[in-house]
Amino acid sequence: MIGPLHMLGDLADPSKHQEDLEIEGVAPDTLVSWLRSMLSIRMVEQHLAAMRREGVIGGPVHLGIGQEAVAVGVSEFLSPSDMVFGAHRSHAHLLALGGSIHGLFAEVLGRDTGLSRGMGGSMHLWDQPNGFYGSVPIVAGTVPLAVGAGLASKLRGDPNISVSYLGDGAVEEGGVQESLNLARVLGARVLFVVENNLFSSHMHISLRQPSDSTARFAAAHDITSEVVDGNDVVAVAGAAERLVGRIRRGEGPAFLEAVTYRWLGHVDWREDIDVGVARSAVDVALWKARDPLARLERAMVTAGLWSGEMRRKAASELETEIASAWGRAAADPWPPSSALLDRVYARRAGSR
Repeated sequence: MIGPLHMLGDLADPSKHQEDLEIEGVAPDTLVSWLRSMLSIRMVEQHLAAMRREGVIGGPVHLGIGQEAVAVGVSEFLSPSDMVFGAHRSHAHLLALGGSIHGLFAEVLGRDTGLSRGMGGSMHLWDQPNGFYGSVPIVAGTVPLAVGAGLASKLRGDPNISVSYLGDGAVEEGGVQESLNLARVLGARVLFVVENNLFSSHMHISLRQPSDSTARFAAAHDITSEVVDGNDVVAVAGAAERLVGRIRRGEGPAFLEAVTYRWLGHVDWREDIDVGVARSAVDVALWKARDPLARLERAMVTAGLWSGEMRRKAASELETEIASAWGRAAADPWPPSSALLDRVYARRAGSR
């Protein structure tokens, strides 16, 4: 299953790292916040999957169920003035920053109240007030933009950083290698976060690269990097704290490789067990046993910080919030017909 060079070691083995998380030293309020945030992201995406399956959503949705710990762990150390750039699977990146569930739903439904005014759908999201500068379906399309934003921050002399979320498939794009080089040479304030879920669309990394790790590209460009279990929110947050702090101190760009796995296939609600190579029902089941939510929740229960009743209450509250947001979005207006041109072309003052 794993490529010729097993640089990730047991991080890429789904039968490993299924134990409860080590939470000692993390504030209880922080743990509860992380758990609720991950649970919210998962329930939102599960709702989107169900609505897409039923045909209520007209366009594709790329879901990251199983990968919630990455966005939540990284976002803990970001501020609204930082600049986050996503990809085509970025619901979690936006929501972990405090993005609107209603705004996301409205966008997916093409409503005028959507985050991109109903013009972009699931893959074209924008929420600059919360620090999310955009996502696009073009693989690696936002990586150079993140470098530019991080360079601008350095030139302004402010403490803000940019974050570029990308997948293991995106590192195969030439623009990513150029971006890594430019960021290092110019000292751009950027954190590259690779969510290595071992698949680019339907193809396993062992069929695409000579190694299963992407951090080797950071080493090639002399960029400080860390590799962590992306299903361990404590480990992700710890690495993010160190790397973000380093960038803010002006010590150059950094690279975080988080090894994780998407429970569903490349797009929509399907598991894609019968599509591509090396994605098996056994692997999916093992990765589900490495669930980032369950591992944190069990540790918190053992420590007396969480209970079944608290979980039921949190889930009930989120179900109500999600249902309300969906109902509002479904009743919201469509964009006006004039938006077809008005939101594509800039008009000069005084022109019709």
